[in-house]
Amino acid sequence: MGVQLLVMVAAYSALVGAPVPERVLTLSQALETAQQHQPQLWQARANAEAASARADELRAPILPQLTLTAGYQRTTANFVARPGSVPSAFTMGQSSTSLDSFNFWSSGLTLNQYIWDFGVTTDRWRSSRAAAESLNQTSRAVEQQIIAGVRTAYFNARAQLSLIQVARENLANLELHLKQIEGFAAAGTRPKIDLAQARADRAQGQVQLISAQNAYAVAKAQLNQAIGETGTTDYDVQDEALPPIPGEDGDLAALLADALHARPELAALERQIRAQELLVSSAKGAYGPALGAAMSVTDSGVELTNLTWNWNASLNLSWGLFQGLLTRSQVREAKANLSVVQAQRAGIVNQVRVEVEQAQLQVRAVKATIAAVGEALFNSRERLRLA
Repeated sequence: MGVQLLVMVAAYSALVGAPVPERVLTLSQALETAQQHQPQLWQARANAEAASARADELRAPILPQLTLTAGYQRTTANFVARPGSVPSAFTMGQSSTSLDSFNFWSSGLTLNQYIWDFGVTTDRWRSSRAAAESLNQTSRAVEQQIIAGVRTAYFNARAQLSLIQVARENLANLELHLKQIEGFAAAGTRPKIDLAQARADRAQGQVQLISAQNAYAVAKAQLNQAIGETGTTDYDVQDEALPPIPGEDGDLAALLADALHARPELAALERQIRAQELLVSSAKGAYGPALGAAMSVTDSGVELTNLTWNWNASLNLSWGLFQGLLTRSQVREAKANLSVVQAQRAGIVNQVRVEVEQAQLQVRAVKATIAAVGEALFNSRERLRLA
């Protein structure tokens, strides 16, 4: 809705003969604005940052875990024997109860340390890091797409600005032609129908100029959208050109090799493949046991000034010998997901090959067109001079 409003305002300004904007937008300024304000680029960077944070979250269980606890109770001291835990001879005559209550203070410091679980935890963390690197490459791909979109919108606006100049020159020529026909008609050497035709041609030229101005306003609104700018389009674009791409006329195989090495989409998929391989390894690690260590220090008693401390250390080994084929199913799922990403990479490689070949053919066609248009321009100017 905002873009349409900008177009309508700019078109109306063109119709009423608004003054030429004093501000000039260069291509470098447009690209810089896109880097700072393009919402799609914000989103891609935020996704990459979130993935990096998730990787750090999965690293946490590998590092030492230190926990401090403290508590206070007001409790009765009535003894309750658990059946089978204390011989009956020791519990006889101890069934009396009392409402008297006592303070009980307690505090503790516990240290837990992961040791080894056959890669279940470490490979899951490495997989998350690879996934974060994949999203970083995806962010680069989004950035390149935005740059390409900004350049396309910029040069489209520049072309439309040139067409305005063409339309103005054409209208000026039609004005001169109309004055000439008016003189001939007044002298009686040309029929009035020629005068009517000349006036119709001038009106058509005015329509073409208005259409060109409107198209330029639309192009600038689209440029604003590409760079993420929400302001007005009270500027003109500067006449610029991009240098040739090194090796653009070279061998297709060399260009394809460069593309496969440089394209961030492929780098992102490579990281995804690595992430899935690590998930397969992590899932297989569940077939083995997990080993951990713990140590705790406690301090407790009924008086805060007279507490009794204790400490203990332990090694803990746990091994899920049978979990209803859960591990086997997780391994199968991880392998299937790995095959999906590998297939995606193969498809992207084929797509890149087609894109490189199409781009090379378009460059060759445009270069040939530029040469032909240059010759046509020279001949048109010569005809205009002779006319």
